[in-house]
Amino acid sequence: MKPEDAIGLSKMMSRALRHKPASVGIVVDEAGWVDLATFVAALAGQRGWAWVTLDDVVYVVETSDKQRFEINEGHIRARYGHSRAARPQYKQVTPPQILYHGTPRRNLPQIRREGLKAMSRQYVHLSATPDMALRVGRRRDPRPALLIIRAAEAHAAGITFGTPSGGADDIYLVELLPPDYIEFPDY
Repeated sequence: MKPEDAIGLSKMMSRALRHKPASVGIVVDEAGWVDLATFVAALAGQRGWAWVTLDDVVYVVETSDKQRFEINEGHIRARYGHSRAARPQYKQVTPPQILYHGTPRRNLPQIRREGLKAMSRQYVHLSATPDMALRVGRRRDPRPALLIIRAAEAHAAGITFGTPSGGADDIYLVELLPPDYIEFPDY
């Protein structure tokens, strides 16, 4: 599979599993799972996607640097980032001392007042490294703000942290993070 095909397929899979399953004619359960064979057939049935096979989908799942998807017992789902009703559960963990969040600069005034909220997503995504947080932030701002999250302090105060199922150790999830645990840039 060509790299550009893998990227396009990953985007299509994200749209279908994270945001709009009906757009490809699938129904996911309350935890976001759908039968893998049904999913592949639904993708291959879309205009321009007839080339998609089970091997292609498995390749995207196994090679995704962001570990967006998981396959288990003949089913597939997005591990995080849902903007729809599915709410995958996460494994509660003790976070590292510090985590990071990249965000468009225009969001800073609201985050200073209200903290980080999931907004249209199910959870707030935090990164283990500044580079990863900035890469995520660049999706919506070419020069995102890098927030430093005092995760251990927040956890000690009762904020629950988790990781997506499947054990990604570079992505952490919270439902809400008050501004008291966020260090803001000076700009």
